[in-house]
Amino acid sequence: MERGIWIIGMGVGDFNRRRSNVSRPAWMVTRMAAALCAVGAVAPLAMAATAPLTAAARDSLTKAIEQDRQDTQKWLKESPTSYLAAVRRIDFESHPALTLGSALGNDVRVRDTSLAAHHLRVSVTGDSFHVQAMDPAAFFLAGKDSLRSATLPASSITVGRFVLRLSHQRFPALILFDPASPRFREFKGLSYYPVNLSYRYAVRLTPNPKPDTTIILSTRGNQRRAFRAGWFDFVVDGRKNRLEVTRLLEPGVGEKDYSVFFRDLTSGKETYGMGRYVDVEAMPDGDFLLDFNRAYNPACAISEYYNCPIPPRENTLTVAIRAGEKDSHYHH
Repeated sequence: MERGIWIIGMGVGDFNRRRSNVSRPAWMVTRMAAALCAVGAVAPLAMAATAPLTAAARDSLTKAIEQDRQDTQKWLKESPTSYLAAVRRIDFESHPALTLGSALGNDVRVRDTSLAAHHLRVSVTGDSFHVQAMDPAAFFLAGKDSLRSATLPASSITVGRFVLRLSHQRFPALILFDPASPRFREFKGLSYYPVNLSYRYAVRLTPNPKPDTTIILSTRGNQRRAFRAGWFDFVVDGRKNRLEVTRLLEPGVGEKDYSVFFRDLTSGKETYGMGRYVDVEAMPDGDFLLDFNRAYNPACAISEYYNCPIPPRENTLTVAIRAGEKDSHYHH
């Protein structure tokens, strides 16, 4: 649709960090951390992947993973920032600012009585966004604060009954979420492999001897820069495997926020064709927890309004990783 003429009709009803740049709800990290502190769970993690877990630890970890899956489905089904709630994306490209309101002439026109004719002007200022209310009665919410002007990091604000995500990733964009999105009717749950703790590894990062940057391609054709930190080596079914570990060089990504984007023999068959992501956690002894039971699909598996990293060719495994999220076939 052309810039400035998109309209949302009236409707009833009204994101974090797991990894805000590749997307997942935040509460998943805290619940998993609690499970790792369960009786008998911590010590084996710092050992080899084949080290046995106590029955209590296995039970605690399995329950934590299964609860996370239930919570993820609840989030997808009803959250105002669910992937299914995303209804519009507009990239800044070469534009210094974008406007949102109910009147003609706005870059994002939303015909809804909760918005003023000329509600907001959003401009990119370095790694941040400056949000300015335009009409006298217009305002927005940043958290619980009602504001007319603010410089904010990549985050989300509330405008009327809508949520507006300020997405940076070095390719700034606005993403509009509607709690009354018709796509909620498409919800059919998510599909997962049964929890299998043999796909859970304590791995040492083999550091890149010549630290450099690499390019991670994305689903919107962007070239996203990343620091190549090194590699994880592990064994599946007696076969040695290696995955490249990167850190996206983007606002909001921490020094230890390592990313693993991968494909395997299930990709395009049992799991999402483009590939999956798995977040890793640093452990006290310097190793990392690599748990494929927590592998998840990119937001692009459900919504077209995201800019998702594509796994590099080097991270195509020649084994099947039958753990984590399957393809639930939301993509049209």
